Amino acid sequence: MNKYELTLVVSAKIEEEARTAVVDKVKAYIEKAGAVITNVEECGLKKLAYEIQKMGEAYYYFIQFDANADVPSQLESNIRIMEDVLRYLCVRLDAE
Repeated sequence: MNKYELTLVVSAKIEEEARTAVVDKVKAYIEKAGAVITNVEECGLKKLAYEIQKMGEAYYYFIQFDANADVPSQLESNIRIMEDVLRYLCVRLDAE
């Protein structure tokens, strides 16, 4: 299994409950794909480098998980259609 980190940039225009629901839905996608979540870090509201959909700020989340090589592509297809996720990036972490 490989180690991955998924970065989510979630809209600041939605309520806290809806934001939590978005993150929980992403975590459910990860677990459904057979991966094991090892760490979830919420960095809070951050200023964006440039406006996305007329927003200057967004909430950042970092989710680390262990998974097989095919899981990131499965996640991408599910996260891509989520309206409240402005940007996402899944990268493989190097073994230390």
